[in-house]
Amino acid sequence: MQTTNAVSHFEIYGDAPDKLAQFYTSLFDWSIEPMPGTDYQLIRTVDTDANGRPVQLGGINGGMLSVPGFRPGAWVSYVNVESVDGSLARAQKLGAKVTKGKTPVPGMGWFAMMVDPQGNNFAIFQPDSQAK
Repeated sequence: MQTTNAVSHFEIYGDAPDKLAQFYTSLFDWSIEPMPGTDYQLIRTVDTDANGRPVQLGGINGGMLSVPGFRPGAWVSYVNVESVDGSLARAQKLGAKVTKGKTPVPGMGWFAMMVDPQGNNFAIFQPDSQAK
């Protein structure tokens, strides 16, 4: 079932998509597979049905590709993690740069923002109702 106005897909652009695939699979254990007959790589963050649609309520999947000379403005996607601290450390080891360290969202959780090795902004979020 598709929900109107819900985030349904994301794309990550880079000059070396294979290197970015290695970065994101190492950081988040995502499944990234080439789409047959194209230069597009499918990113699976949650399980899908036979049609490739997410089966987890609210789950989204995406894609990765290289478009020479194309550098769009970006929306920042937030990825839920078990530990902001652990994910920050892991991301930095993999080449990410922290642009905003661990920050509370009072009563909701913790977030941090980074740039991947090829300049894409992204953020992580750890739910925690005790955050202040």
